[in-house]
Amino acid sequence: MKIKTIASKKKWWLLLWIFLVIGQIELVIAEENEVVLDKAPIDLTDLPSLQRGAQLFMNHCSGCHSLKYIRYSTLAKEIGIVDAKGQVLDQAVKDNLMFIGDKISDTVKSAMTKEEGASWFGVAPPDLSLVARSRGADWLYTYLRSFYLDPKRPWGVNNKIFPDVAMPDALFNLRKHLQKEEIVQKSQAPFKEGRSSMSANEKYDAAVLDLVNFLCFVGEPIQVFRQRLGIWVLLFLGIFLVFAYLLKREYWKDVH
Repeated sequence: MKIKTIASKKKWWLLLWIFLVIGQIELVIAEENEVVLDKAPIDLTDLPSLQRGAQLFMNHCSGCHSLKYIRYSTLAKEIGIVDAKGQVLDQAVKDNLMFIGDKISDTVKSAMTKEEGASWFGVAPPDLSLVARSRGADWLYTYLRSFYLDPKRPWGVNNKIFPDVAMPDALFNLRKHLQKEEIVQKSQAPFKEGRSSMSANEKYDAAVLDLVNFLCFVGEPIQVFRQRLGIWVLLFLGIFLVFAYLLKREYWKDVH
């Protein structure tokens, strides 16, 4: 009986060792396949960045992607497109952000239908309302800066962290414009004081960061308010804990 017990214990230890080895192998494989993501320094309190990001999205992304969980009016109010009294500047929103839709109370829709998207790209472009929450800001920031030329792909580009992606490089024209602008500036005034010291690549990275910042905001528009409120809630709970402890001690003093 004792021999059987020892053999049974050895069996369980062997199975445990096998599971640990398999887990370690899977961990090593995952680390080898893991993509190193660049840090995106998101700041949802930076209203100018959110405004630039909104404009970039409307100009370069809204043709294919929608933001069906946020309205133009809410968007404008939260990112500071308001007058001194806090009223939304309707005309400014319509001129700079509204390329689709008739009312400022409409949600941000795409110019492309799902059927057209599936026909052109092989898959309908997704809504991006929650993409920053599902993918993460660092992933988005790295993804948008990881496109490269690939003549084998239908759109002539591929992506390092999303191989064989169906999406074309939506910001390709922006990058080319910044590169041409840099060449012109250098040729016209190579030593001119006050000329921007940022290179075309740095300007592009800054633009991508604005866009990612905006998408993070869209994923949770009340995030800044929630974080501020959370501090007050914790302070309240801390003060309440003191009074609760004093009350408990008063009730139980005769028992102890």
